[in-house]
Amino acid sequence: MKDSVFQRKYVLFLIIAFVLLITYLHYSTLPTIYSLHSVYKEFYYIPIFLGALVFGLKGALLLYLSVFVFEIPFVLKGWIGGFAAEVSRLLYLVLQVIFAIFAGYLVERERKAKIQLEKERDLARIGQVATAIVHDLKNPLFSIIGFSRRIKERKGNVDEALDIVMESALTMQKIITDVLDFSRPLRLTPKQADVRAVIAKACQLCAAKARGTGVNLESELHPLPVYVEIDSFHMERALINLVSNAIEASSKGQEVKIRLTTGRDTLTISVADMGLGMDRDTLENIFTPFYTRKKEGTGLGMPIVKKIIEAHKGKIHIASAPGEGTDVKIELPYKVGIR
Repeated sequence: MKDSVFQRKYVLFLIIAFVLLITYLHYSTLPTIYSLHSVYKEFYYIPIFLGALVFGLKGALLLYLSVFVFEIPFVLKGWIGGFAAEVSRLLYLVLQVIFAIFAGYLVERERKAKIQLEKERDLARIGQVATAIVHDLKNPLFSIIGFSRRIKERKGNVDEALDIVMESALTMQKIITDVLDFSRPLRLTPKQADVRAVIAKACQLCAAKARGTGVNLESELHPLPVYVEIDSFHMERALINLVSNAIEASSKGQEVKIRLTTGRDTLTISVADMGLGMDRDTLENIFTPFYTRKKEGTGLGMPIVKKIIEAHKGKIHIASAPGEGTDVKIELPYKVGIR
């Protein structure tokens, strides 16, 4: 917002400077050199148009008034009493105000149309988000209602029904947590930490999932401590999401490998698998909120990961192809020897 205000002030300064420059040329050029004065008058259309473009109808009219104030003394100074000549000069000022009104009107109309379009897009997005959330909450909610009814009627295995109710409730909790985390601003608490420990913790928390699916989870870390300014909790969460995705995409016996390398200004964390890979459509929409090909999931995992990485002033790159696996690379700012 501050940058926008500064840019508008900067543009206004340039416009005023341009008007003053044209006026100076007008008054410093001999009145008898009509050809130059005719060119100078045409130049006045430029600041009027820029005023309309940046500030709308009011801006165009204000710029016209400033041009009028500077130009009218020159017109009066050159008044020779000839009807045709003076009418021509005054008509030019009238044409300028018509141009200012017309240009300002067109810009204002375009802005209003753009605002209306943005409102319609926002409403469409809200509708899509609401539909996605309702769709994700519907199945676990039906499970809770159905199995709660069975428990009340003393039908079936009560312990099994309670497990399903609890699992469904936890699923709903995760969906709500993901939506809230994605919608609200991310507040980091960065501290100097050995990024190797963060990676190791994420791998440890994903180890049981890897063993359960028969996937080999390997890590290749730097031999020495790598200290960097990060929010360990959020970075760990992002890595868990990436490693978990890699495990889910892999088949039994395949390997998921996490590597840490350092350069002069950046460190790179890569999470690579040789699993199913992604087609072009999935890869292009991987960071689109609520987009998912999974039967379960909100489609907010990767957008949240991107949000966390970018909050650390980092970048995330994904290379993938069907049948060739996926390689996710995270680049973070890093200074050698800083602790």
